[in-house]
Amino acid sequence: MARISIAPMVDITDRHFRYFCRLLTKKAILYTEMITSSAIIYGDRNKILDFDPVEKPIALQIAGYDKKEMAEAVKIAEDWDYDEINVNLGCPSDRVSGNQMGATLMAYPELVAEIIYAMKRETNKPITVKHRIGIDGTNVLPKDLPKVVLDKYEDLERFVKIIAETGVNHFIIHARIAILEGLSPKENREVPPLRYDEVYRIKKNFPHLFIEINGGIKTINSIKDHLRHVDGVMLGRVAYENPFLLSEVDRFYDNGKVNNVSRREIIEELINYVKKLGEDDKRGYHAIKNTIGLFHNKRGSRIWRQLISPPWEAGYGAKEILERALDLLPEDVLDERPRII
Repeated sequence: MARISIAPMVDITDRHFRYFCRLLTKKAILYTEMITSSAIIYGDRNKILDFDPVEKPIALQIAGYDKKEMAEAVKIAEDWDYDEINVNLGCPSDRVSGNQMGATLMAYPELVAEIIYAMKRETNKPITVKHRIGIDGTNVLPKDLPKVVLDKYEDLERFVKIIAETGVNHFIIHARIAILEGLSPKENREVPPLRYDEVYRIKKNFPHLFIEINGGIKTINSIKDHLRHVDGVMLGRVAYENPFLLSEVDRFYDNGKVNNVSRREIIEELINYVKKLGEDDKRGYHAIKNTIGLFHNKRGSRIWRQLISPPWEAGYGAKEILERALDLLPEDVLDERPRII
């Protein structure tokens, strides 16, 4: 069976956005934002780890480099009953890779293996890894090492082979290298070329592994194309930029049915959701801010963006904004449903 997932995205895939996504897709697996092991150990655990049961299936993504901390974080998270624990080995940002986490660790697959073994001792949940096809940069450990370049297919294959020996059998591969010096995280999603063939080759050479592809995938047809070569597809920014696309992805599961929902019904459900949050305008704004792409490329998209974006008129909270949207937006767009093929 194919699998579709929504990538972990910092400042986007919080619990509010995940609730919104679950209105659109009933079957795709959702991910938390990347959370560091130290944040779980020392931070506000309820704030960091709580989720609504409606969000399931849901995966927790953890970043870290210390195997004891990673194991402790996993042990703590057991009380929250996530469906999967994912290790971040792909984030290229200075804040992450410069602190010996994320994509930096691709240079040290043996260390990653030790981390995974320690994590597996604390959970029976599936442990998966998300990584790039390679790295190019200097944010590696120890700090005095020269520039590391791991951008050949053979480097990727060696990495996968070592990690697979831990018992991990699910790899989510972003089909770009991570350039760890000189590019921002946004540029790292756009500048390094996509090399899908290398991900396909991993699946061919490791047929027993579940290989999920990520990077630049924005249409239903492209999902179909990738699923001819790999087992799953992870959608990234398109889930934020054009979220109504998610209403079509359930077709890739066993029963082949899309989630037959309209934008009007989604907004009505969001009204009920923000009512439960209470009258705090700040909470209300955070609950709906990442829905801004709901009318992507449709009549009314500008109205929707203007309504959602602050500052809001005096006396308006999230509930009133959403109710006003139902009055102002074109009825045919509000009542549009996903294509049923």
